[in-house]
Amino acid sequence: MTKQQANWSPYDNNGGTCVAIAGADYCVIAADTRMSTGYNILTRDYSKIIQLADKSVMASSGFQADVRALQKVLAARHLIYQHQHNKQMNCPAMAQLLSNTLYYKRFFPYYAFNVLGGLDNEGKGCVFTYDAVGSYERVGYSSQGSGSTLITPFLDNQLKSPSPLLLPAKDAVTPLSESEAIDLVKTCFASATERDIYTGDKLEIVILNASGIRREYMELRKD
Repeated sequence: MTKQQANWSPYDNNGGTCVAIAGADYCVIAADTRMSTGYNILTRDYSKIIQLADKSVMASSGFQADVRALQKVLAARHLIYQHQHNKQMNCPAMAQLLSNTLYYKRFFPYYAFNVLGGLDNEGKGCVFTYDAVGSYERVGYSSQGSGSTLITPFLDNQLKSPSPLLLPAKDAVTPLSESEAIDLVKTCFASATERDIYTGDKLEIVILNASGIRREYMELRKD
C-alpha cells in the first residue's frame, strides 16, 4: 500500500475576477462578489474592492485572508502617512507603497493579485497591475483573478494600448468615455461568468472621477 501524507497548505484560492480601466478623467474598477473554495461557494456577497484613499481604490483576488491582512497593513501605513504629511496619499504613491508592502513579504508572499485604480496628480485615470511579490506596471486597463484569462484577450482586442517601447511614450489611458467603459466592463463579466465557475453572483463597479466616487451593481449568473 502506498503511503499517503497529509497535505496542508497555508494558502487557498478563493477565486473571483477584478478589472480596471483608466480613462482621460476617470477610472473604473470592478469585481464580482462570489467567494469560493474548490466547488463550494462560501458567500455570494463579498466585496473584493476597498477604497484606500480619496483617489485610490484596490480590487484583489486570490486568498481573501491574505487580502484582508494586506488591506489592514496598507490602511495603517496610510494613516501614518496622513499624520506625517497632513494630506492623503495620491494614487502613484499608493501604488509604490503597495509594491513595497508585497515585496517585503516576497519569501512568504501575500497570495493576493491586485489591481489599483484611481486618479493621478493631473486628474488622469491610472491603473496599476501587480503580481504576488510586488512587481507592478502602470497600464490603461488590467484584469486579475480566475476570469482574467478570459477577459484579458477581450480587453486587448477592444482597447489594445500602444507598445511601451514606442517613442515618444504614449499615454496609458483608454480612448473610451466613462459610460462606454462601464458598458465594456459589464460585457466582460457577463461573458466570463458563462465560462468561469469562480466568477458570478453580482458585479460591483466603482467609478472614480473629479466629482468623487460612486458605485453601480449588476446581477450575474448564480450557478
